[in-house]
Amino acid sequence: MASKKKPTSIGFSCGDPNGIGIETLIKVFSDDRMFQEATPVLYATPNLVEAASECTKHTDIAWKVIASADEAKEGQLNLVCIQDEPWEIKWGEVDGKAGEFAMKSLQAVVNDLASTKVDVLVTLPIHKEAMRQGSFQYPGHTEFLADFANVDDVLMLLVSGSLRVGMCTGHVALKDVSSLVTSETIVRKARLMHDSLSRDFGIPQPRIAILGLNPHASDNGLMGDEEKKTIVPAIRDLNAEGRFVMGPYPADGFFGAGTHKQFDGVLAMYHDQGLAPFKALSFGDGVNFTAGLPIVRTSPDHGTGFDIAGKGEANPDSLRAAIFLARDIRFNRIAHRELNENPLPVEKHVRKERY
Repeated sequence: MASKKKPTSIGFSCGDPNGIGIETLIKVFSDDRMFQEATPVLYATPNLVEAASECTKHTDIAWKVIASADEAKEGQLNLVCIQDEPWEIKWGEVDGKAGEFAMKSLQAVVNDLASTKVDVLVTLPIHKEAMRQGSFQYPGHTEFLADFANVDDVLMLLVSGSLRVGMCTGHVALKDVSSLVTSETIVRKARLMHDSLSRDFGIPQPRIAILGLNPHASDNGLMGDEEKKTIVPAIRDLNAEGRFVMGPYPADGFFGAGTHKQFDGVLAMYHDQGLAPFKALSFGDGVNFTAGLPIVRTSPDHGTGFDIAGKGEANPDSLRAAIFLARDIRFNRIAHRELNENPLPVEKHVRKERY
């Protein structure tokens, strides 16, 4: 059902110009109903839109070049040019110049976001090696946005429906995880998850599960002692703050047994521990959301798709989900702020059917 609210203005960084990002964007907005939900503002070049329209066979999509994001019109794809020259497309190639181009797009959109010319940010996929070659100084979008917003701590949160999985540690080598998983880190990340579930997802009393670090959550110390010395104390501290947090759960059986369905959020200890089961369960419609930022940022949970770039085969489902989630989180934040500024009388919170 189409939203009756005014379409959300969404700024799209183009991601790697040799990848599938703009293809998926064209596919999403080839359905005119999407313009009722969002007014897209893409930061790229005209020839990239033309190429993506041709390879996806959606050359009739409505789009226009605009001088500034605050000139964006509803009912069309709005393009802000980030350079005068067209981008020389090399589908599927890792190129430091492509990394520079992606960085230029990202910087342009976050500046407009900071100036409130767009409402929210959706980042199309970057290629980390191309970004590194292009002198991008961050492991990924998450760290860049935290630095840009001058925020000390953020949480990578993967979302698919009611499944929400966060990572205690992010883009770090596996050999470094154990030293980085401290009680203080777990408490910080769990607080970020709890607050985001409340503010961004509208869940008044979130239930959070914490996964163990070792196989079988160490089997009472047979395989490591991080659970006993680090994770359990963190859970106790969180419970003492009045937060509903349980664990540590053995990661191998947690998702397979469906235990995740009993919780609003799951905090994994490291990247693949959380993302591998998430992507197995999300069926290609997962979304990457950065919790803890003052702005709303989402992204599809897939990569640049270099193997299929330029072929028109890219699946747009994850990007579509990222657009809807960004829109919903923005409205949830507005409602949360209004509720806190004008709290309802106590009796309005009482569920009359509880007896």
